[in-house]
Amino acid sequence: MTQNQNTSLQAGGAPRPPEGIGQAWDARYAGDAFFYGQEPNDFLRESEPLLVRGARVLSLAEGEGRNAVFLAERGHRVVGVDASAVGLAKAQTLAAARGVHIETVVADLSAWQWTGEPLDGVVAIWCHLPVPLRAHVLNAAIAALRPGGLLILESYTPDQVGRGTGGPPNPALLPTAALLREELRGLDVEHLVERERHVSEGAGHLGLSAVVQLRGRGR
Repeated sequence: MTQNQNTSLQAGGAPRPPEGIGQAWDARYAGDAFFYGQEPNDFLRESEPLLVRGARVLSLAEGEGRNAVFLAERGHRVVGVDASAVGLAKAQTLAAARGVHIETVVADLSAWQWTGEPLDGVVAIWCHLPVPLRAHVLNAAIAALRPGGLLILESYTPDQVGRGTGGPPNPALLPTAALLREELRGLDVEHLVERERHVSEGAGHLGLSAVVQLRGRGR
């Protein structure tokens, strides 16, 4: 696992996630199987052509690396951040198997933010956080985008609860399109829609799902 020591800092006053969140995800990612599969998220695959070639991309809540590796295979320079050291170790294994390079950072998103060069893209796929922390993390990432840089986000919505096809059971972690529009005021939104779609991502996400999808540009 490669950690870029020059990209992190303490973000004092940020809302805190539940204690032990990294250990909980470590337990989920334990074992050889990839809990969410090895293929990228469909919305990310659809949106990737909108990134500039060779983009510098930050992927939040990267997990086991499938999205970061996909982007690296497309020629992008990717940093994946996650609270799970186990997940990011598997991300590096997947990258090596695919013959690409990614950077990974094990970090609590409430105490970390990007401080490197302006970003061409930020990816937030299934990055489900409590309301104050979600706004803090996403707005910090948007602030790191160069003008015209692209945010790509997909999340489950509260309508997903009870379906049994993926996502957390707590609706407070799941945004609506209206909430995202309200929270992300520093973004020029190009695409924002709630929809139902079939998600097939390993054992963790499988079946008809209620999602919100967003693309927007930094100012």
